[in-house]
Amino acid sequence: MEIAPGHVFEWSVVETKMHGSPEPAPPREATTYNQAKHFAVAHDAHSTNDSVAAYVAGSFEISGPLDQGALESALLHFVRRHEVLRCTFQQLAGDLSCDALAPEDIELKTVDVGPVGSAAGIRAYLHEFFQRVDTLSWPLINMGAVVRDDSTTVYFACDHLVTDGLSTPIAVHDIASAYAAYARGEEPDFSEVGSYVDFSREQRSRSGDMVVEDARLDHWKGFMARGGNFFPPFPLDLGVEPGCLYPTVNETETLLSADGAAALDDQCRAVDGRLFMGLLAAVGVSLRKEGGPSVYRGLMPVNERGRGVYANTMGWFINTMPMEFPVPEGAEFADVMAGVRSAFAEMQRHADVPFVQAWRLLAPREYTALRYWPYAVNFFSYLDFRKAPGAEQHAARNARKHLWASRSNGICFWFHRNDTGLHMNSIYVDTPQARVTKSSLGGTLEQTLKNMADSGTF
Repeated sequence: MEIAPGHVFEWSVVETKMHGSPEPAPPREATTYNQAKHFAVAHDAHSTNDSVAAYVAGSFEISGPLDQGALESALLHFVRRHEVLRCTFQQLAGDLSCDALAPEDIELKTVDVGPVGSAAGIRAYLHEFFQRVDTLSWPLINMGAVVRDDSTTVYFACDHLVTDGLSTPIAVHDIASAYAAYARGEEPDFSEVGSYVDFSREQRSRSGDMVVEDARLDHWKGFMARGGNFFPPFPLDLGVEPGCLYPTVNETETLLSADGAAALDDQCRAVDGRLFMGLLAAVGVSLRKEGGPSVYRGLMPVNERGRGVYANTMGWFINTMPMEFPVPEGAEFADVMAGVRSAFAEMQRHADVPFVQAWRLLAPREYTALRYWPYAVNFFSYLDFRKAPGAEQHAARNARKHLWASRSNGICFWFHRNDTGLHMNSIYVDTPQARVTKSSLGGTLEQTLKNMADSGTF
């Protein structure tokens, strides 16, 4: 990411005692299973001095001279609006609990960093700034801006404990819309968003009594029986040793232009599919072309917000589910797409089973291991920013999202579409073999997508 130089400001969240409130009570609300596992891993890693830094960051541009007061009001409004950003976390009795601070007990602290004179200097500064986000330290969000005479770049980074991929455009929309309102001398007009604590409570109530014999786990059990693993291995060689973590390579590249993505969308709809299904098919076919199996098995995140009260809420509303479909050599585009469509429908029927609960019950040895995933896992994620909250105002249609991790034992892909085309963000181990594998797979995937967009063939 390249950001033009300018004057740098930082804003951090601080708790106030403006109402004379007593010291906050110990955390008392259960968190989601995702949060509990994430925090436990970070806590165990920290205790052995083997922590892994990770964050999810986003940014957007403000045109024209900045109204700094309006921006600070917008950032404060944003943090007060989303309960999860006001939560403090504590591990009690082997589980993670949280307590949400009241909106009026939150303020922002401003730090004037001063001018930074080059894009390289901004990049180095941001690398350090974003890494201050720490799962075990509150607050779990950092915010800042690079201010110039005629434009401003606003950015933020959150720990995964309080965010997911869709939260990034939600944040962009909320901050940008609130800024525009305050700059006009008006109050932001936002509909109410749901309580993430309520969502956590609902999830625990639905699945807290789940046991290994539970019929709700049959989908996962079938997936494991056919593939031999709870975690589907990434099928190509990355040159990694079992149990080892490596420095990472973080890359984002364009796979299709806006016109190419539109053409692929048309080809997918012609066979009763959607673009993300075609992208899944392309990944499966490309892996097979590179020496992988003729059946795609992978994990895929599923948004749990729904269209109700949680639709525009910040938080970790993502479940992870298995996907499995055939990609035999010589298969027609329509046939592979039919397999993807069927697999996705089957996955949706079982999407109410929390991934972490299934993991704990069906792969207990791997669940208690320090790391999230025990080896390189096949993983696919897709997000269309053009359909994200706020897209109609254009603020979120081209939101810049960058996922970063300091170390890894495998490879992960996050695909996203915006007004400029279809893009792939990847994080993979920095080994000679992984670089070769990633380069070759990326080239095959790009050509496969182009073939699909041009002629509906692989």
